[in-house]
Amino acid sequence: MDRPGLSPLRAIGLTGGIGSGKSTVAQALVGLGALLVDTDAIARALTLPGGAAMPAIAEVFGAGALTAEGALDREQMRRLAFNDAGAKRRLEAILHPLIGRDAQRQAAAAVDRPVVFDVPLLTESSHWRARVQRVLVVDCHENTQAARVAQRPGWDEAAARRVISQQASRSARRAIADAVIFNDGIGLASLQAEVAAVWAAWNGNAGRGA
Repeated sequence: MDRPGLSPLRAIGLTGGIGSGKSTVAQALVGLGALLVDTDAIARALTLPGGAAMPAIAEVFGAGALTAEGALDREQMRRLAFNDAGAKRRLEAILHPLIGRDAQRQAAAAVDRPVVFDVPLLTESSHWRARVQRVLVVDCHENTQAARVAQRPGWDEAAARRVISQQASRSARRAIADAVIFNDGIGLASLQAEVAAVWAAWNGNAGRGA
């Protein structure tokens, strides 16, 4: 379902819930020749000490939202956003325009290859869905998500499930997908083969540098 006004497959949206394996799929797409624009990475850069978002975050949320080094205290903000939907909206109002600007700047370097926009909140964002021509969703069971995230430093299963509960449902993500990769109970080689199959279907058999 190509979006109107865009040349064939210049922009692919990639999304999936926390712990779905979306980052692994993103790297597989890079290996096949895509230019990756990782909006989560952009958001992290914006909220490091001296990041472009930090003055506004400090003004809106106060010093309690910052680490001693002057970065966004992500764990504190995660707790605040979980308990206060308004806080989440205020943070997004600061970050989203800055993320969009940096994403567009990075995408401009693509020249003649497709851009993959890795957007965790793509399902929730009509703006992002309008910017991409096709949507690839990485899916798995919620129990699998929680178990994977619980293995990360600083996380446990309860924290993982709180984040999962705030994200779009699996059914909502699948409803906007042009292709779904079910990343549950398969090995890395099988996952990469599924990514390659989607890439070939959408771009022919072109590989890196094509």
